[in-house]
Amino acid sequence: MLKKLILMLLLAIPLQLLAQNNTLTGNIFDNDNRTTPMENATIRNLSTKALTLTDKDGHFAIAAKIGDLISFGMAGFQTDTVYLTNLFPKNIYLRQVVNNLKPVDITTAKISPFLDARDPDAKPARQVDMSKERGGLRLNLGYGKYRRQQAKIAELEENDRYNEEISKNFNPTYIRSVVKFEGNDEDMKNFMGLYRPTVDQIKAERPFNYAYYTVRAYHTWSKLPPEQRKLPSLPKLKANNP
Repeated sequence: MLKKLILMLLLAIPLQLLAQNNTLTGNIFDNDNRTTPMENATIRNLSTKALTLTDKDGHFAIAAKIGDLISFGMAGFQTDTVYLTNLFPKNIYLRQVVNNLKPVDITTAKISPFLDARDPDAKPARQVDMSKERGGLRLNLGYGKYRRQQAKIAELEENDRYNEEISKNFNPTYIRSVVKFEGNDEDMKNFMGLYRPTVDQIKAERPFNYAYYTVRAYHTWSKLPPEQRKLPSLPKLKANNP
């Protein structure tokens, strides 16, 4: 009888391990209070499109395998994305979204007597001259050129901020943290040059999921023929003949 019981246990263990190999389990907590479980947090398998929610204890279980990309998120919190290198149970700690804008409570208002003051050096934004001697209308756009310059400066500053964000989130250290990059420094340089996210891409998806983008880009790059994984060479400049 004892031998039969031992045999049954030995047969059950591989089945249990096989089941575990197809499931990722864990718990999600508030990063600011690590003992507080988060109920109804969303867990998505971005590789298979599977989705589940945490229970009241913050526990979750989702079908997954090594190599899948899993995201953990909840309204008001930053989304965390993990590239699975194993299926050990995981504790995830989500950080609240930080709003740098401080609320302003306006209880009274006072109108400044200087609001109606005129700038002696200002030019009218639009002036229409109805003089008959000139035979028509004369328009003075005044601030139009200034406005366009300011809008261009604001656009350049915004693009600089986005490019700074891209550089912080798409660099060799980060790329190697989410994918098993196979290649040397020159390969990394070529990959980053070919697949660096554009400012328009970052603007179109806020917040931008850098982990998901990096994994997809790397899989696409690694399937290319070797000669297509390199940045195109720059054209040679012609020497000026004296």
